[in-house]
Amino acid sequence: MKARRILALLLALCMVIAMVACGGTKDGKEITVQIGPNPETLDPALNSAVDGGNMLITLFETLLIIDEDGSVKPGQAESYTVSNDGLTWTFTMRDGLKWSDGTELNAKDFEYTMKRICDPRTAAPYGETVVGMIDGYGEDPEKLNVKASDDGKTLTIVLSYPCAYFDKIVAFGTMSPVQKATVEKNGDAWATKPETYVCNGPYMIKSWTPGERIVCVKNPNYKGGWDTSRIVTETLNFLLIEDSSAAYAAYKSKQALLIKDVPTEEIPSLKKAEDGGDFYVDTILGTYYLNLNCSKAPFDNVLVRKALNLAIDRNYIANTIMQGTYSPAYNFVGPGVSDATGYFFDNAVKANGNATYISKDYEANKAAAKQALADAGYPNGQGFPTITYSTNDSGYHVAVAEYLQQCYKDVLGINMVIEKVEWSSFTPQRREGNYEMARNGWVMDYNDASNMIELLYSTNGNNDGKYNNPAFDAAIDASKVADSAAHFQALHNAEKIMMEDYANIPVAYYTDFWLQSSTLKGVWHSPYGYWYLQYAYIG
Repeated sequence: MKARRILALLLALCMVIAMVACGGTKDGKEITVQIGPNPETLDPALNSAVDGGNMLITLFETLLIIDEDGSVKPGQAESYTVSNDGLTWTFTMRDGLKWSDGTELNAKDFEYTMKRICDPRTAAPYGETVVGMIDGYGEDPEKLNVKASDDGKTLTIVLSYPCAYFDKIVAFGTMSPVQKATVEKNGDAWATKPETYVCNGPYMIKSWTPGERIVCVKNPNYKGGWDTSRIVTETLNFLLIEDSSAAYAAYKSKQALLIKDVPTEEIPSLKKAEDGGDFYVDTILGTYYLNLNCSKAPFDNVLVRKALNLAIDRNYIANTIMQGTYSPAYNFVGPGVSDATGYFFDNAVKANGNATYISKDYEANKAAAKQALADAGYPNGQGFPTITYSTNDSGYHVAVAEYLQQCYKDVLGINMVIEKVEWSSFTPQRREGNYEMARNGWVMDYNDASNMIELLYSTNGNNDGKYNNPAFDAAIDASKVADSAAHFQALHNAEKIMMEDYANIPVAYYTDFWLQSSTLKGVWHSPYGYWYLQYAYIG
């Protein structure tokens, strides 16, 4: 077994060496990192994954951007104003903006982009999330109340209700501008090859070998919110590695200076290093959870969902299987998310009699799970169909799946088979509802609980569980108001509804853990799960 593992690592190392010459050139002008596998898409309107989003913040720039300290600052817009009623947002564009192909970029490009996101034919997963609060949102994108001035200098957006966090919405990657002429000429293929991938960020794509690497170079036409004097690295190589052993081999051989996918079996030794070495763990705003396809039997039965939810030991998963790198999740929205006053998680616990929605008493949960399954008509699992659980093969995902398989057998008497799916196919399979039960997770895009809770809204493009509850939808609708206290109270109501309905299975609160060479400087990691590489350099 050990010999086979060594051979596998050697083969992985050979593959990586063949892919890229070195992690950082001697002159410091080239840096290689690994932040994920081959992205499903690099079309800003279609991406819904963190790894794709990490590349978008390098290749594009939105009207506003998020700085290292988490504050919103000017991006392609040099300034903006908000009307007294909070409905009209007017952005003034910087002078001399250009696309990576050297052509002019202005407010008209952002008008086109937002209307494209709104268009049902685009099928943007984030469509309702990012433009749903704009006046005129609906089936006809031309009715979206977004208007560029004739000279392209200003962009006016009128909202249907005040949205205090709209500045963070326009700074989100989905709102990255896309070039109308390029999209209309090439269709969806525009975002699949360097020749047609027109962008406006500090870097642009030079070459793209699917499954191997994407090579990005400084964009000579870039102008925006990032300090160009600090953008010193000429080339960023993104290794597209799905296998964590291959990523680790690249790091150990100094082929990559940062890797996101660390083999879980290496974590104990990395954590035991005298000073932690190059191993980093940082909390992020997100939850690792399991989807139940609520549109399919038997998952359309709330008692079945309750049984599957309460049968698992979250503390064991987080602290044993995940080796303490995550923390157990007993609510959907985790710690660190802001509320009208204090934190959303803390206030939810207080409102629930100082208790989380799911009890931390596992023995009591197991008894309740068995009773729920019996009440559903499947005592001790009798007559219950075999579950197919879908997951991608990275990180802790398979280990968690194997635990679920054994746990559901031991506690509930039901059988589960594991379906391993390649990452490039996994997210579209989930989105289309072609599964029964599946691993999922969400890292927040902006610090407002709506960003997580609205995932379960019946028409949300990221509602992979196909959950549909009119009472829940009504609570979300009630959250779309200017009054901050009313906004968050409605979100608390919505979370309570979905948790008592066992709409999904929260498992653990996310952290990111990664390896980063001490020679790689200028990079920062955000609470939204991104590594900002704009200012990266070899120290």
